[in-house]
Amino acid sequence: MTNSIKELENARLLFVIGSNTTEAHPVISYFMKRATRKGAKMIVNDPRRIDLCRWADRHVRIKPGTDVAYLNGLMREIIAIGGQDQEYIANHTEGFEELRKSVDGYTLERTSEITGVPVETIREVARTLSEIKPASVVYTLGITEHICGVDNVRSLANLQMLLGNVGVYAGGVNPLRGQNNVQGACDMGALPNVYSGYQRVNDLAIKDKFEKAWKVGLSDKIGLTIPQMFNGIKDHSVKAFYIMGENVVMTEPNAGHTKKCLEECEFLVVSDIFYNETVSYAHVVFPDLCWAEEDGTFTNTERRVQRVRPALKGAGESKSNWWVLNELGKRIGYDMGFTSSRVTYEEMRSLTPSYGGITWERIADVGLQWPCPTTDHPGTEFLHVGGKFTRGKGLFAAIEYRPPAELPDAEYPLLLTTGRRLWHYHSGTQTHNSEGMDNLFGEELMEISPADAQRLGVKTGDWVRAKSRRGEIVLRAWVTDRSPEGVCWTSFHFAKACGNELTIDAFDPISQTAEYKVCAIRIEKSADGEPLGSTRVPVRQARP
Repeated sequence: MTNSIKELENARLLFVIGSNTTEAHPVISYFMKRATRKGAKMIVNDPRRIDLCRWADRHVRIKPGTDVAYLNGLMREIIAIGGQDQEYIANHTEGFEELRKSVDGYTLERTSEITGVPVETIREVARTLSEIKPASVVYTLGITEHICGVDNVRSLANLQMLLGNVGVYAGGVNPLRGQNNVQGACDMGALPNVYSGYQRVNDLAIKDKFEKAWKVGLSDKIGLTIPQMFNGIKDHSVKAFYIMGENVVMTEPNAGHTKKCLEECEFLVVSDIFYNETVSYAHVVFPDLCWAEEDGTFTNTERRVQRVRPALKGAGESKSNWWVLNELGKRIGYDMGFTSSRVTYEEMRSLTPSYGGITWERIADVGLQWPCPTTDHPGTEFLHVGGKFTRGKGLFAAIEYRPPAELPDAEYPLLLTTGRRLWHYHSGTQTHNSEGMDNLFGEELMEISPADAQRLGVKTGDWVRAKSRRGEIVLRAWVTDRSPEGVCWTSFHFAKACGNELTIDAFDPISQTAEYKVCAIRIEKSADGEPLGSTRVPVRQARP
């Protein structure tokens, strides 16, 4: 996030796109609801009529996978009515003319044809964005989980720079991270191209710094992404696979392909807190500590580094990952010298400029937001203050719309998009071990629009079989106008009906993020169970 969570409460306009906030980020959604009670406007851009629409001034029902065309169309209209912040553009950005030329072909009519959004709606949204400033853009995986995910994010940056909404309070481009320490994992270098603090592995000066600190030779070659790792198992260039806290059998796209790769893996190590679907493929399992048993730090979605302390003693012989990795290092000839979470953290901090001032003592009670380069620095509430970007000026990017990798056809006439439900967390490793959570929502449903259900002869509670070119699942139908005609929706929380059996393993060429949000399926009524007879729908979502 360029800005902070609390700023959302004081926003004048919230532009939410690709985020089912009330279910995926329920705490943050409260800040957004408070903003509307204070008079802020909210525009929700989503194919589905999600719960957040109840607080929105406008729900824009956009076809899945057409975000770039939609944003380009909005920017063309903003420029046409003179709604751009010309002073900000002149003083703080580069490449405006290239952007203007690139969006010129996205007329209202063409944009409407691609996105399914009426011409007048596009015009009104552009006018609202031009008139109410600053606006805060909020997005999540509905933007990034496409083959054009990087283009989607860059388009949002284009929009906010065009409007002068970057580097200001209650503005910015604000991704909401999918889990409690995703931001921290990236900050720590859990990416193939960087060390901690996004210091590039192919920068020779950075490489030299880490070699001197660690007293070991390092490669300047960029490592493998997750898809490349799985492909490496198939072609035998990857011999061993070490998975920490990730149930990949359920979370990776095209689950059938994932399972085959794990079956062929020569040596698989899994570290986790419960037995799950991935553990069954492992040669070695390390019992891990859960979040409530750990000592250390989390870095949340607003870049805030926070101390966490164990509330419970670790079960059995479970250990922290830092301890396990240090012991493994000793056995192959390299002692990293980690003796505690604090020692591990301080070693990282000494090598990471953006964390340099965030000492263990300073975050004992309240966390600090990076960048925080020195011990007298207060932390950074929002980035790019006054339009000052890391590279000097913000760079507009000319981006063209690309359709999804797989669209409906005669054989697979429906479009499937996937996401998360309020009651379960990710692959369910934790929440399916909670009887209370399973009692609230104990089986998966397939959302089907009333028009599609009528054509298929399906009612709420019927068993249906959903098929794609990669796999099939059997689950209950939920007939609801939350999903538009031609679009179905389900989650990946349930092993017996995991949406990732169906999703396509097509990836963004830069980020290597999978296109979880668009694939083609067909649905057939199934005799694999008795219909419920009454409407078994999520209690909270069933309300008007």
